[in-house]
Amino acid sequence: MADAVRPQRWWVAGGITAGLFWTAAKLAIPLLAAAAIDDGMRAGEITKVVTLTLAMIAVGVVQAVATGLRRYSAFRIALRTETDLRQRLFAHLQRLHFAFHDHSQTGQLMARANTDIQQIETVVILIPLTAASMLTMLGVIVIMALEDPVLALLALGVLPFLNIAATRFSNRIAPVNMQLQQELADLSGVVEETLSGIRVVKGFGAERLQVKRLEAEADSVLDRALAAARLRAGFMPLIDFLPTLSMVAILWYGGHQVLENQLELGSILAFNLYIFMLIWPLRMVGMLIAQASRASAGAGRVDQILATDPLVADRPGASELPAGPGDLRFEGVRFGYGPGRAVLNGLDLTIRGGEAVAVVGATGSGKTTIARLLPRFYDVEGGRVLMDGVDVRDLKVAELRRAIGIVFEDTFLFSDTVRENIAFADPEAPFEQVQRAARLSGADAFVTALPDGYDTIIGEHGFSLSGGQRQRIAIARAVLADPRVLILDDATSAVDPTKEHEIRAALGEVMHGRTTLIIAHRPATIALADRVVLVDEGRVVAEGTHEQLLATSERYREVLAQAETTGPTAVEAVP
Repeated sequence: MADAVRPQRWWVAGGITAGLFWTAAKLAIPLLAAAAIDDGMRAGEITKVVTLTLAMIAVGVVQAVATGLRRYSAFRIALRTETDLRQRLFAHLQRLHFAFHDHSQTGQLMARANTDIQQIETVVILIPLTAASMLTMLGVIVIMALEDPVLALLALGVLPFLNIAATRFSNRIAPVNMQLQQELADLSGVVEETLSGIRVVKGFGAERLQVKRLEAEADSVLDRALAAARLRAGFMPLIDFLPTLSMVAILWYGGHQVLENQLELGSILAFNLYIFMLIWPLRMVGMLIAQASRASAGAGRVDQILATDPLVADRPGASELPAGPGDLRFEGVRFGYGPGRAVLNGLDLTIRGGEAVAVVGATGSGKTTIARLLPRFYDVEGGRVLMDGVDVRDLKVAELRRAIGIVFEDTFLFSDTVRENIAFADPEAPFEQVQRAARLSGADAFVTALPDGYDTIIGEHGFSLSGGQRQRIAIARAVLADPRVLILDDATSAVDPTKEHEIRAALGEVMHGRTTLIIAHRPATIALADRVVLVDEGRVVAEGTHEQLLATSERYREVLAQAETTGPTAVEAVP
């Protein structure tokens, strides 16, 4: 949190300066009031009363201006810190490796980017305001001690009890707030999962089940929130009650002193005003203690992500991809998604530049993993993956991924215009390039027929379009990137077989002269490839043309028969 506040140091300095003026003005008013009573009113010197009254007004103006500057500085620092933290967290989440996201719940990450950071923002606002209040408290103590040590001791004797209560309150509320932040994150997770999977929920008529899940999480949040509220309800009344005891002590002892002419009446008034001044600082301390524990829990959860290093990142001295036709080579590649879960075990595969190769295999054989290792979604555990003779781990990640276009089986489109979705890899691409990519993918005809053409906003995930239309836009998106290597990860599996020929025709245009890796199970899609590779138990066990493998490989025939029976092959299980 300190790193996030550091860029605001000039505003912090300005806020502290305004706080000093505010404190000085606030402390001066009771002294001026006491002087007006004792040296002016009781002495009958009207001129002095008027002078001191005008001085009080001037000091009040200084206090008002300083209050505005102090509060604006506090809010600006807090809001800027919140914005910077959220941007840092979002950027870091995008840098983190796929394995991190495989294990992380989206709702939990969203809660850290929103709820947790908002808790940090609140305490950042309170810190400078509380600092000024504490400075006021210190000034009050000093002035009271100088004016009358005995009266000051009676007035401030309750502070040690407040310190004991505050320490106990802080120790008890910290774990409750930590639990509350976790429960809020769990609640966010249920909402995110339900909305993301709303079609599954409705398809199985499981609305009531999800409502019960939400109710359970909401009840947990309520339970922790009420526990925190009970602790606050037991602590905050002390802050209001203890200053009252101080006032009683001042009136009792100070009243006797005035009656015995040992203390001026104005001094009693000043002491009471100073006690009133202590109420707000004490309340600020209580709020800061309560909020600091929630902010600490939130900061810990945010820092947990920021402290996570990306496992896939540029190596020192990473180079750019050299010119080449897009030759690919997998040499003795070993990889698994966890201990004891090997997927590839000594895989060797060579793909020449401009060649189209279809990788076929049963579910869990490792074919989709091959496609994931090439752009370094994961790093190999053994062996090497090379593009144009260079180990992909020695290349800059951004450079490598710009050279690879991917059309996933599960097409994801953003809630934006068709044009922006196609131009995702290059937002500055001119419309002519966008339209050309759409024509090559066979999308131009149906896009032009949409209500606003290329400016039509499609719904979240692109569900306002058919599966085939989504796939064609995804293909156009890959084409616009003009990749050296194209990966088609079961790109026709979600398409109606009666429309598949249209997608295949578009793919044939896109693949021409481009190195293409096809993950496929349908014979018609496999036929697009120049060569077919059969993967089984993490190794290449056969290769040739589709017709050759049909004639020579019993395992190949079994895999195709299984695919026809079960439908699209599932991707390898990822933890």
